[in-house]
Amino acid sequence: MTRHARNCTAGAVYTYHEKKKDAAASGYGTQSERVGKDSVKSFDCCSLTLQPCRNPVVTKDGFLFDKEAILEYIITKKTEYTRKLKNYEKQLKKEDEEKKELAEAEREANLIKFMNREKNITNGAKSEASHQSSSLSNLANGKHKQLPSFWIPSQLPDAKISKLQKPDPTVYCPLSSKPLKMKDLIEVKWTLVKDPDDKKSLIAKENRYMCPITHDILSNAVPCAVIRTTGHVVTMECVEKIIKKDWLHPLTGDKLKEKDIILLQRGGTGYALTNDNLEAKNERPVLQA
Repeated sequence: MTRHARNCTAGAVYTYHEKKKDAAASGYGTQSERVGKDSVKSFDCCSLTLQPCRNPVVTKDGFLFDKEAILEYIITKKTEYTRKLKNYEKQLKKEDEEKKELAEAEREANLIKFMNREKNITNGAKSEASHQSSSLSNLANGKHKQLPSFWIPSQLPDAKISKLQKPDPTVYCPLSSKPLKMKDLIEVKWTLVKDPDDKKSLIAKENRYMCPITHDILSNAVPCAVIRTTGHVVTMECVEKIIKKDWLHPLTGDKLKEKDIILLQRGGTGYALTNDNLEAKNERPVLQA
């Protein structure tokens, strides 16, 4: 038996290599790729803008935002809620008007029926009915205001008018999907690394911040926590070995509780152990036989 080439088409099995190659060339099928370190934000970057924070704030779940970006997000959501609420109220008003019109039409129909029965004008009604136009045109008898195009989705027999639901006034966090309030945001205080030999700007520095207690350099590879009462960012090693011994703030001496320690959500390091999910997917149409 002769040796086959790599791209030979005589095989009876559709291999994984051929499937990947055809999926990339055809434009169909979901693509998945492992995200590297360069594709994930740094630990001190905003979760919305993906840029270093100017005025950092953190939520109760540990997600870091720039104050300007999260304020703009909250205002946008509130504006969207106001717009949806106006449309919903307009729909309710329209439904009330339709109910009133139906009640008025029913009352007039009963009145006309009663008048016809009392006056016994059946002959007049027949002559009036025969006098009306019996045209088959879809534009006669006041139908010119309706769309005669039966192929339009809104004119199909099974088409139903979609009703708007009452909008939810709650603003949710874009990452945790939990209710978000401005008063729950905690200002973060970074401790700058003091290196007199490094003349670079803050953004250009690789090591920008450190723990104010242990002076350890903070990075994506170092688990960090925010002290809710003061906003200082410390390492989890400092929390476990120093703070949890007597539950006192090492810098101010204030009494702390378990809820005052907020675990800061880190960025990516390229290792699966640090991150929950490092796989990105691009969903595309799928061809099924």
